[in-house]
Amino acid sequence: MMKKGLVFSAPPFTDLWQDKDPFAEVDHLYGDVVRQMNGRRTMRFEADGRGFYLKSHKGIGWKEYFKNVLQFKRPAVGARDEYTAIRKLEELGVPTMTPAAFGERGLLPPLRESFLITEELTGVISLEELCRDWKELPPAPREKHKLIEQLAWTLSMMHSCGMNHRDCYICHFLLKKEEFPALYVIDLHRAQIREKVPMHYLLKDLGGIWFSAMDANLSKRDVLRFLKAYTNEGLHNLDRRFWKRVDAVARKLYFKEFGKESPAVKL
Repeated sequence: MMKKGLVFSAPPFTDLWQDKDPFAEVDHLYGDVVRQMNGRRTMRFEADGRGFYLKSHKGIGWKEYFKNVLQFKRPAVGARDEYTAIRKLEELGVPTMTPAAFGERGLLPPLRESFLITEELTGVISLEELCRDWKELPPAPREKHKLIEQLAWTLSMMHSCGMNHRDCYICHFLLKKEEFPALYVIDLHRAQIREKVPMHYLLKDLGGIWFSAMDANLSKRDVLRFLKAYTNEGLHNLDRRFWKRVDAVARKLYFKEFGKESPAVKL
């Protein structure tokens, strides 16, 4: 029988937590803390000789909850959104993190406790790291084309099923070289799933991706390759007005981050 508050568990936690309170066990986990803020802790740890990542949420409290509500933002109150997003991507066949355990307890969203444990992804490199030296050391054209098309496909799959990432930058797409060109989507704690992605969040996701790739020395042909793969349509059918809006969002982010205009080609 599933323990109170425990929604899902897989080995080794199914055995390690037998007859134990999973929330108490999570509190006693020891490892390297990656981030800790606003009642949320992200930590790498090892169990049964394997690496895992824990994201635990102690509740954001009423003050933070209403702050988000008054700003018309959906509060990120726990680990469920990320767990749900992972399961959705699995259904779509999009590579992502593998859940090892998930639990939540408490009825009131601002006070709800939850945790998510995922298997560590090994032998991976983020697109941000991979593209960092492309100005000085350009990749083989075939390799670059496949990565561009794969990134476009991944985003198109997410958006077409009503999911938006909200932290959509190339650092959150990981390449495992032996599975080239598959890209693993990570950091989904702010992801949202609806019947259709609202225009605001579509622009935010695509603008974020373009902003984070603006220093990757991409050509106009590279950009058009991405647009064609994302829309799965001929270039003559592109909604130019929409992509100009995406470009404007990206350039605004670039100027805010670096205090200068982006040198990248325009969409």
